[in-house]
Amino acid sequence: MIKKLDKLIFKSFIGPFIVTFFIAFFVLMMQTLWKYIDDLVGKGLDFATIIKFVLYSSATLSSLAMPIAILISSIMTFGNLGESFELVAIKSAGISLLRFMRPLIWFTVGLCIITFLFANYVMPYSQLKFVTLYKEILVKKPALNIKQGTFYSDIPQYAIKVGKKEPDSKKIEKVLIYDQTNPLQENTIMADSGKMEVTKDNNYLAFNLKNGNRYQEKGIVGDTATEYIRLEFKTFKKLFDLSTFQTSKGNEDVFKNSPRMLTANQISHRLDTLVKQNDSLNKSTKKNLVNALPYLSDTSAMWKKIGNMVINKKDSIFPDSANTILIDRALSKASEIKSMLDFSSLDGSKRREDLVSYKIEWQRKYAFSLACMVLLFIGAPLGSIIRKGGLGMPLVVAIVFFLIFHLLNVFGEKFVKSGTLIPFTGMWMAIFILTPVGIFLTYKAMNDSQLFNKEFYNRVSRKIKTFLPAKKQF
Repeated sequence: MIKKLDKLIFKSFIGPFIVTFFIAFFVLMMQTLWKYIDDLVGKGLDFATIIKFVLYSSATLSSLAMPIAILISSIMTFGNLGESFELVAIKSAGISLLRFMRPLIWFTVGLCIITFLFANYVMPYSQLKFVTLYKEILVKKPALNIKQGTFYSDIPQYAIKVGKKEPDSKKIEKVLIYDQTNPLQENTIMADSGKMEVTKDNNYLAFNLKNGNRYQEKGIVGDTATEYIRLEFKTFKKLFDLSTFQTSKGNEDVFKNSPRMLTANQISHRLDTLVKQNDSLNKSTKKNLVNALPYLSDTSAMWKKIGNMVINKKDSIFPDSANTILIDRALSKASEIKSMLDFSSLDGSKRREDLVSYKIEWQRKYAFSLACMVLLFIGAPLGSIIRKGGLGMPLVVAIVFFLIFHLLNVFGEKFVKSGTLIPFTGMWMAIFILTPVGIFLTYKAMNDSQLFNKEFYNRVSRKIKTFLPAKKQF
């Protein structure tokens, strides 16, 4: 009887699971295509390229579709069994809910392992291929990627804004170009209209501008005696070098060290390297600071004494005529130390951001895999309590719980990146919060709770009304 019972529950579950998995997968795929539709349309892409784009992007969605499918299908399965009173008959035979769920638990354990292996080996490869292919598509016709009303900064050291762009993607109006080749000087181009197109050799993006002005700053970098020039033009041609796009086109080495492109073992090795680099940077900064300020050392009592003598003019060993030179040298030394510390701070901050990014991806691979089991222990008890089958009430409840799960993941990652939480706590926050919910619902389902029974709440409300004072009739 037990084996037949296992077959019954598994057959009841596997059908809705397959259907809901592909539905969730399709919805997520449509969302992804809608996100990148502007970058695909008008590029003249062949069918094979579009298929590759879809396949590579879809591989990253499987780990998200799997928990959704488990949650919805488990609610539907137990809801159908409860609605047809099969669940009541099984419980009356002395079989507990956990025993009834045993085949699904083992099946979900297998899905957790598959999800982790997929996220650890397939997703990094597909993500690398997807990013590389996406960059190739962007390079194909860069003029199409310039959207009206927003700044376009994919061309290095330039920021371009187009107020209006005609449907042919060539005629443009209200053009603003910031030249950032020299961050200490301001060079700006403004034009009323123009035309943009890629040269025949595909090496340059040409802007043929009309009726505008060029604002330039000329002079020695860092010198206050700079010259500001305003040039008015009726026609002006500006070329943007696309060689940086061509060198990165199809080059996977540019992206292969990104956290999403690595397996868990590769991330662990990378984390060890980053920790060693951070320690080396801290030691180097401390050493440079001690060399620059030797009087900070405990053994430099002489320097402290001289410093006190310099501050106290009565006992100063330096003549008054040397004060100006001393102050200039002190300011120069302070500026040098400040520059060194600023550079070390920026370098250290970038390394810490990289360290957090790698830790987030390492934790994500395990957290998303275990989420399948947590959502099973939410969906199955909910279905047995609700006792409604189909795609009505079960789907609504499943969407609510999945939104909670997704938002907790998003908030957890945001808190980690902002430094509010450590990577482990932030990436496992959804699991930590939903696990007690699953335990509570399982307990209620095992004790035949009337948590979602309308009649139960009606009876409770009638009992409460008996304790309330009756309204006086006038």
